[in-house]
Amino acid sequence: MKELKDIIKAFDKAQKAGKQTALATVVHVEGSSYRRAGARMLVTDDGQLTGAISGGCLEGDALRKARLVMAQQKPMLVTYDTTDDDDAKLGVGLGCNGIIHILIEPIYADAANNPIALFKQFLSKREPVVLITIFSLNNKLGPQPGTCVLLNQEEQITGSFPDATIEEALLTDAKFVLKNGNSVTKTYIYQDKFTCFIELLQPAVSLVLVGAGNDAIPLTNLASVLGWQITVIDGRANYITADRFPNANKLIAAKPDTALSKIYFDNRTAFVLMTHNYNYDMAILKQLLPLQLPYIGALGPKKRLSRILEELLEQGIDITADQLSRIYGPAGLDVGSENSEEIALSIIAEIQAVLKNRNGSSLRDKTVIHNRNNEQIAQQMLPTDNF
Repeated sequence: MKELKDIIKAFDKAQKAGKQTALATVVHVEGSSYRRAGARMLVTDDGQLTGAISGGCLEGDALRKARLVMAQQKPMLVTYDTTDDDDAKLGVGLGCNGIIHILIEPIYADAANNPIALFKQFLSKREPVVLITIFSLNNKLGPQPGTCVLLNQEEQITGSFPDATIEEALLTDAKFVLKNGNSVTKTYIYQDKFTCFIELLQPAVSLVLVGAGNDAIPLTNLASVLGWQITVIDGRANYITADRFPNANKLIAAKPDTALSKIYFDNRTAFVLMTHNYNYDMAILKQLLPLQLPYIGALGPKKRLSRILEELLEQGIDITADQLSRIYGPAGLDVGSENSEEIALSIIAEIQAVLKNRNGSSLRDKTVIHNRNNEQIAQQMLPTDNF
């Protein structure tokens, strides 16, 4: 999400300076690559890059092609193939052993629904959307419509399809992606072949820190680097200050019974209880238990958390196994943390793992890092009299 925000900021700055821009998007990957489909990079006509489509090996070549796209005002689909392990001939030193398809499209600032406008619409509201990018793998010299349609949760459409014949089938798939949470790539066959990247865009992680002690500061700093939305809550007004938490989006000084009234909860909201005040943490946890949040972290020893839970049970609070499974205490992954910065790193890593449904294990122990099954191209035959 931070990448989209940075791209929008860079685009607005380029517009004020009168610069042309192009957007490079990884639209499909076969095999191994540093970035997955959906990675983006904004290029200006003077060579400034914002975002990334690789680990740095593709950017130089993509810059040259983006300048051509801006000069011709015509989208281009570029394919980098390193499966033969002879990427030296490309002059980019990939070493990924995969095939990466990148769509580079000029940004028409005057167009109402250009890609940047669609990004801004997505970021204007905290809800998942589906973004549709249309290209053609089978005819790379043919029309490449590009980033063209956004579908929100109310099933409202922004943008337009390049061909009405694919609209109904595409919308059906887009609604499925919005409901089930997996981006897909499909080829729609109707006379010519359209390849469509149907991408789920999720809101930024909302991190709520209950406690404004010194150990909360590194957490806000790390979360800010990731582009997360940050809220800090504490009952001590002298601790909740912008000077102490310049990276926080919201600061709430309140007692536990009213502290959560200004918080929006969804399935990308993570809480960390770290006031070091037993009664305050317990009062907040009591309110969080019924909300089915994906992550509730509790700082401190396991004995402390067990005591809080026992006391809530004594108060007549019914704590289910599902609710217990969402509580992580002591919070954080086991990475040998000692100081507050290291503890913050372990907590941020655990939240990321939980939200991505991963266990936080070492990558060297995995045979496959990313499951590409949902990214493979499936074909959709559309009715036509020409078959």
